[in-house]
Amino acid sequence: MLNELSFAEAAAAIERGDITSERLVRDCLDRIEARDGDVQAWAFIDPELALAQARACDQASERKGLLHGVPFGVKDIIATHDMPTGMGSPIYDGHRAGYDASCVALLRAAGAVILGKTVTVEFAGMAAPPTANPHNLDCTPGGSSSGSGAAVADFMVPAAFGTQTAGSIHRPAAHCGVIGYKPTFDTFGLHGVWPAAQSLETLGMLTRSMDDVELLSAALLGRPAQLERSPVAAPRIAICKTHLWDIVKPETVEAIEIARETLSTKGAEISELVLPDSFDELVPARDIISSYERARATAHEWFNHRDLLSAPLQRGVAKGFAWKYEEYRHAMKVGAERRRDLDVLFNDYDAIIAPCTAGEAPPDRNSTGDHTHIGMWNLLHVPSYALPTHKGPNGMPVAIQVMGRHGEDAALFDVAKWVLEQLVPA
Repeated sequence: MLNELSFAEAAAAIERGDITSERLVRDCLDRIEARDGDVQAWAFIDPELALAQARACDQASERKGLLHGVPFGVKDIIATHDMPTGMGSPIYDGHRAGYDASCVALLRAAGAVILGKTVTVEFAGMAAPPTANPHNLDCTPGGSSSGSGAAVADFMVPAAFGTQTAGSIHRPAAHCGVIGYKPTFDTFGLHGVWPAAQSLETLGMLTRSMDDVELLSAALLGRPAQLERSPVAAPRIAICKTHLWDIVKPETVEAIEIARETLSTKGAEISELVLPDSFDELVPARDIISSYERARATAHEWFNHRDLLSAPLQRGVAKGFAWKYEEYRHAMKVGAERRRDLDVLFNDYDAIIAPCTAGEAPPDRNSTGDHTHIGMWNLLHVPSYALPTHKGPNGMPVAIQVMGRHGEDAALFDVAKWVLEQLVPA
């Protein structure tokens, strides 16, 4: 079925004339009809609207751009002019922003078909979504980009947007078994994206291939796509267990150890990185920043529609308003100082591999999983990938997290692609 093509494969097939956008979109819609009653990955789908976009691509006299005719999913905290943006909240049920977020407008300009809106946790926060993990419907898909992770993993759409303040891209990617890309902080514009926490919020994507990341990034940044790249040779990779190693489950330990052994055998220069004790401050600092800024971002809803906020979000906002400004400033200082420290450490490495999640997806639909292992790196603002490389004891996906130097997203792409090819050969 065409819906099983990766984004890059589909774009190439349409460009060659092997398939039409309408056939591809119909296959995606058929998959959604067959599966979404169980998975519940989509907040909004209008088949006729999607097909109209596809037909317009097929009837165009020339290609619009890099993404011509390929369907894409948009997390439902991101504005779309022709679809509701409900943000996972009854406050905004049926709400129409009337404009496209900049990232959506750029994808449309490059020819992408906006298939629909994927389910988000309420305001990209902490309440559990209706979405199930497509590999096991009793398990969480992770959050807050729950629908994006589930839809991409279940072959409903080739790729979708996610956003991350703690682990909201990488956790669904890890639990659903797809690639999560979180670029260097502030790489992609956030105009039209709900601002959960402005010092942390990063727009990224969930895909089924590394080439998808390159193609979509090129469209968003207005640069040529570089799909033909020279392979890396003997990358310098640090294995970093972090101070959170004692809460890592056996399947993640195994995934990290297999990565260490396999990549060393394949020619990587592997070493161990023990972070200075000062990095232990990152987890509580990120928590303060996130809750402090989230409370202020949600001020209108808190003061005017508090009864419509979920209990977990009410607790989170109350916690954020309780922090003193001096505590917030200190947390911001911790982040800035550790970013400088990490930049020095990167003089010796091309990439760092660390745990992504504690283990496979918990069999608990009331949870979105633990973001602790991801959140500390998110505060460091570095580019990172969740790479699905392993299976847990229940056959569920397990990922490793791969980080690069601040601003060196292109170099990290090359290393991450090489790592994935070594650990999960085609």
